[in-house]
Amino acid sequence: QVQLVESGGGLVQAGGSLRLSCAASGTSFSMVDLGWYRQAPGKQREWVAGILASGSTNYADSVKGRFTISRDNGKSTVYLQMNSLKPEDTAVYYCRGQLDFSTYWGQGTQVTVSS
Repeated sequence: QVQLVESGGGLVQAGGSLRLSCAASGTSFSMVDLGWYRQAPGKQREWVAGILASGSTNYADSVKGRFTISRDNGKSTVYLQMNSLKPEDTAVYYCRGQLDFSTYWGQGTQVTVSS
């Protein structure tokens, strides 16, 4: 079992920055593949960025060059640094963990970018 708790969301003006955190507990964090997803009102949840247990990262085209995903295995935490935020980045952001054949989700944190 993996429990995930996101934090760091809030209201920011366009062009600003936020850093989201997702703290994990319940298993060997270093073995978990992690990702950030987001869901805007009226839209489907979409993948934003991922970081494997190996440390390899990948990004959606819409955030490439603006967002950075990282992990601190010692703190069992994954981060999403979001720079140059745009109003279209407004969404609830979710942390996702995958270990073996099981998938775990956090409760989400709201990010609102004003124009």
